[in-house]
Amino acid sequence: MVIQDKALHILNGEAMYHYYQETGFLNQERMVPFNEAMCYGGTCEDLFSQEFIDMRAEVHHVTADQYREHVLKPLQPFFDKEFSHLELWFDADMFCQINLVTILAWLDQADYKEAIDIHIVGEKFKPLSLYTVKAEGYYSIYKQVLIDQTMPEAILPASIKKGIEFYLSYLNKDSDLMLYIKEHEDVPEKELVIALINKFTDYGLGDTQYFEIVRNQRQPK
Repeated sequence: MVIQDKALHILNGEAMYHYYQETGFLNQERMVPFNEAMCYGGTCEDLFSQEFIDMRAEVHHVTADQYREHVLKPLQPFFDKEFSHLELWFDADMFCQINLVTILAWLDQADYKEAIDIHIVGEKFKPLSLYTVKAEGYYSIYKQVLIDQTMPEAILPASIKKGIEFYLSYLNKDSDLMLYIKEHEDVPEKELVIALINKFTDYGLGDTQYFEIVRNQRQPK
């Protein structure tokens, strides 16, 4: 079912969703948040399947039902294709760009053929640039990057390429992030997490991911 002349705007998370609601941006337009952090934890080839739900729920330390309620339920108009046009609103950081790849991959897997507008946003979610793409090829990129952990040959737009480069390296033991954590092993956990959020803005990770990364690194080997 497609609602004619009705755009659907997918936003990267509830922070952007609530900000756009409060400021009246995209007033009267249909907006839904993508409440995920696909750059952290495992995933599988069959997007949004039961296997996917179980894997991602484990990553987030929630039940499968909680995951469905928080992540999948807001996206129902997207899954049902209740739109005539799709617009995606994502920050340029790694966190958002890997989420963006996931959305485009599902559209490719679902054989969605229409043009898609991608808005890259900056501070206070202000639009910075606009790209128009087709979903074809993004499922292959998703599998190469998130499943095989390899760098695809050709990636557009540039923000996605940069996000993927960060994603494939940020947990390596010699990455800037991991070296910084190691160099500050005496800093209290909460203080270090705040420092990481402020210093590594290109990653876009939140406190939840940083707490877990720091704890994993500080476990006795």
